[in-house]
Amino acid sequence: MHKQEEFTLNKIEQYGWNNSWLEKASAPGIPGRVILEHKHLYRVVTDNGEWLSSLSGKYKHEHGYQAFPSVGDWVMVEQMPGEEKGIIQSVLPRSSQFSRKSAGDTSEIQTIAVNVDFVFLVMSLNQDFNIRRLERYLIASWDSGANPIVVLTKKDQCADIEPYLQKVEAVAFGVPVYAVSSVTGEGIDNLQKILAGAKTGALLGSSGVGKSSLINALSGSELMAVQGIREDDSKGRHTTTHRELVLLPTGGLLIDTPGMREFQLGDSSEGMETSFSDVETLADACRFRDCSHGNEPGCAIQEALATGELPRDRYQSYLKLKRELAHMERKSDLAAQKAERNKWKQVTKDYRKRPVKKR
Repeated sequence: MHKQEEFTLNKIEQYGWNNSWLEKASAPGIPGRVILEHKHLYRVVTDNGEWLSSLSGKYKHEHGYQAFPSVGDWVMVEQMPGEEKGIIQSVLPRSSQFSRKSAGDTSEIQTIAVNVDFVFLVMSLNQDFNIRRLERYLIASWDSGANPIVVLTKKDQCADIEPYLQKVEAVAFGVPVYAVSSVTGEGIDNLQKILAGAKTGALLGSSGVGKSSLINALSGSELMAVQGIREDDSKGRHTTTHRELVLLPTGGLLIDTPGMREFQLGDSSEGMETSFSDVETLADACRFRDCSHGNEPGCAIQEALATGELPRDRYQSYLKLKRELAHMERKSDLAAQKAERNKWKQVTKDYRKRPVKKR
């Protein structure tokens, strides 16, 4: 396994602090990074130690829930006198943010990982391998501002990885793909090199794909609890129940996340063009600009479907995701309109409650 020199940096520099973050710091306090969240209490690492911290009353009053810190955030924090506790005064602007739509019938967006340089999209080389799920992850990854990397785990259990690699490369254009084994250590050194120099990665994937085992292999120790998978369908049990930022001995950082079997996209569609660049390029080649890709003459997409250049299941997935994004966009607009109406209703109500001045 690849060995790197131990870090000799200051504590927060080991966690990724640099001049770029320093330029963003303006509020009182000292810089720290959120490494764990406990229901609006945050474990923050600083040069002066790790403090269990809470948000200041001013910050909570001035910001909504979406602006609250997440694991990976850089914050300015002040120590409570005589205690190993802190008060978070501000959250620094994020360099990247990986999100998904919250479960259920809502338009709320759930933050999964922030300030990461690389998003490791983890799938296992067994029955749980799902190329349609990977397409979703890729769209969200491109939207996040981080660089996606596909990691195929459990290579030691797969007799022939070529069919899996071909499927991934057919949808993940230009995205690095690594097949690894947490048991034998094969391929682990490649991931260590990527994270060298205090780079941050986030592990994303469904339960049982081996995220916790991967962290243990990268760290060379049993940092995370590991559970097996069900033998009948290769699906895993939930091991990680919270997000946590882990510092690796070789200098990198990883955010482990709970398994996500259901992954619904948010309302941003910028990543759609990148992830489905093959379909978008074909659409641009149609004879008519307003082509619906049905029965129009000169439709490049229909021609590609007929010749097999564009797999039909790939195109069906594209249409499904486009509908999902459009639905989310409409819901977001409606939610914004409702919020605006409620705001003005409250303004009117408050105005009517004003005392009437006597003349």
